[in-house]
Amino acid sequence: MVDRIVVTGGSGKAGRSVVRTLVDAGYDVLNVDLAPSKDPVARFMRADLTEYGQAVDALKGARAVVHLAAIPAPRLTTDEVTFRTNIVSTHNVFLAAATLGLERVVFASSETLLGLPFDRVTPEYAPIDEQSTLYPETSYAMSKLAGESIAGQFARWTGRPHIGLRFSNVIVPDEPITGPGGGSYTGYEAFRTWQADPHARKWNLWGYVDARDCGLACLRALESDIQGAENFIIAAADTVMERSSKDLMAEVFPAVPVREITGGERGTLLSIEKARRLLGYEPEHSWRDHV
Repeated sequence: MVDRIVVTGGSGKAGRSVVRTLVDAGYDVLNVDLAPSKDPVARFMRADLTEYGQAVDALKGARAVVHLAAIPAPRLTTDEVTFRTNIVSTHNVFLAAATLGLERVVFASSETLLGLPFDRVTPEYAPIDEQSTLYPETSYAMSKLAGESIAGQFARWTGRPHIGLRFSNVIVPDEPITGPGGGSYTGYEAFRTWQADPHARKWNLWGYVDARDCGLACLRALESDIQGAENFIIAAADTVMERSSKDLMAEVFPAVPVREITGGERGTLLSIEKARRLLGYEPEHSWRDHV
């Protein structure tokens, strides 16, 4: 029997790639979302996960869940709605998974826990990693911090793994994003517009992740030998800039200690070493291959 994996939020930017990756890996995938996917490669179930009964119905018969459904960023709605929606839906999915005896929970956390946009705080060091002090600066980030805390308790109660993936800025190569001055660019085209001003993307230490690598990270999290609750930064192997990572830090964050940077002179400043070591995650995509 093929393992069934439920992906909540499978119609979203990262979700579509996660669904496709899992389908390609041979899993029976159910996409649970409020709206169908524009890339319908898996079965779809409409559900409002802020309703616990709907969460239970969605997870019945699954081996594991990849929980991505959420209001995906700050300022898309009010702080109160963002926090309430994200916390209630996350608790409901975790509780349903525990009630139904699912073997594993993988869920989307966020790089925003690290202190983004680094205005009120600066990084303690770079590349920043999972040992850094957490500084959630928005209600959205606090909802993700609370989600990680809830996951830790459910892992303790159930003895089943709960794996949080702190995704960096997710980029879909063929979808529009906003560049300087509010202009719209297709996917990686916007990266060229950031090169003149290193301050334009300092807000997350010039990080990003290709949506397809989000799918890869979720696959690795489902299949890895992880116990308990663990959280991982998930980013590309490089930055969004042509300048070296050390030069960027020296100009924008001159007082921040810079540790060893892996991946060459433009290596990521959002460390993915823990994900490499424990998940076997190795990003396969770079903007430099597209522009």
